[in-house]
Amino acid sequence: MPTDFAHNLRLLCGFYKSIAEVCRRVGINRPQFNRYLSGRYRPGGHTLRRLCAFFGVEEHEILLPHAQFERLVQRRPPPAEERPAPADSGPAGPHLAHLRTLGAGPGLDRFLGSYLETYLSMACPGKVLRTLVTLRREGDGVYYQRTERFPDDSLGQTFHGVYLGTVHLLTDRIFLNDYETLTGLEMTQTILFPSFKNRVSRLNGLRLGVSGSEERMPCCARVVYEYLGPRVGARRALRLCGLFDVEDPRIDAATRRAITNDMAPSEWHFRARF
Repeated sequence: MPTDFAHNLRLLCGFYKSIAEVCRRVGINRPQFNRYLSGRYRPGGHTLRRLCAFFGVEEHEILLPHAQFERLVQRRPPPAEERPAPADSGPAGPHLAHLRTLGAGPGLDRFLGSYLETYLSMACPGKVLRTLVTLRREGDGVYYQRTERFPDDSLGQTFHGVYLGTVHLLTDRIFLNDYETLTGLEMTQTILFPSFKNRVSRLNGLRLGVSGSEERMPCCARVVYEYLGPRVGARRALRLCGLFDVEDPRIDAATRRAITNDMAPSEWHFRARF
């Protein structure tokens, strides 16, 4: 029977004129590609990376359950050649272009790569949530993806949440703004400050969003970004993500202190913490 991968591959092909066009542009012969579509075979690592790069998806995304993948793709922008020309005459156009010029310059390049994001969960009070965040440059902008991983032992399934957004470096602060792609019900903003060391290791800051529970209460939480490197295997990194108890030994003491959401008597505002 066709696998989720085969169904997901067929869905992606539907955005193009024909399967023959996809085969020609990716550089895979049609009989081999038909085996992937049938679910009898799955491509090796190199071919899978080529397919994902062509369709603009991550390797772990194309392996998601088909219904979940379909919701994700429906909220993704179409391929570049199918997008309408930008409406530069719109009132927001010049401002967004100016912001991109100010905040997406080469100063951000040292921060590109993948991070483990850790903070006290808004949807599951009392738990620590760790997610995977990847920053990358595309054209004249810097963009990122945040992937949440929630194993549910009772159902024997793992659920994923995916956020997509933009990154700007203004003076010495990093601003991240995104939206949740699977449901379209949430936006978040994160502001980080670097450690000003030569080597990027940890970024601390604040994250503002809405709790994923039915209450949908706006919340603010301290957050830590732990740098993994410019290129990491997404599947391996996602195994480090999920929900943890506050005292779980996988959460080191420095991170635990940095994400604690308390205020000193002398503090008038909720502030980021080193």
